[in-house]
Amino acid sequence: MNWQHIALAEATPLPWKNGGGTTRELLAWPPGVADWHWRISVAQVDADGPFSVFEGVQRWFAVLDGAGVALALGQEGALHTQRLTQQSEAFGFDGALPVDCSLLDGSTQDFNLMVRSAHGRAHMQRVRGTLAVIAQEGAVCALWAGASGAVLRDANGVCPVPAQTLAWTSAAPARGLHIDSADALFMEIVPCR
Repeated sequence: MNWQHIALAEATPLPWKNGGGTTRELLAWPPGVADWHWRISVAQVDADGPFSVFEGVQRWFAVLDGAGVALALGQEGALHTQRLTQQSEAFGFDGALPVDCSLLDGSTQDFNLMVRSAHGRAHMQRVRGTLAVIAQEGAVCALWAGASGAVLRDANGVCPVPAQTLAWTSAAPARGLHIDSADALFMEIVPCR
């Protein structure tokens, strides 16, 4: 199997400008450029505060650890509040929206996927048990394995993914993929053609 692995412990935590937390960038594509097409990271949120605004970016967000957050999205008069915990499904939203984050009960660790709309689209979902996937041709597939780790299976074999590790491939298995995990996140990123 052609899966690359990136452990969370290998990523350097970078402090936010507002002092409310840190981000560990696991993967950005293309690598080494500021104007990435898509980006995967894990954030440690230690204080209430606003998210950065990303015009033209589709964002996906999931709580990994801690009690969770309440996100207030939009402006006065058109405000939507989304409460997210470790049990919630991954939440997708427009990165151009103003977002204010309130911690429910202390710090949280959160998973983030961002895709510039001009370069593609994405989907992220939780895996609790077994998930069978047939990825679109040309898609990038990624899996975040939580505390229990995960196992990827396709026609070419079996690939264990250690806990707190991102596995990804740009060669999605044509015959499908099976994922076994108690606490994982699966992502499919489909580039524009």
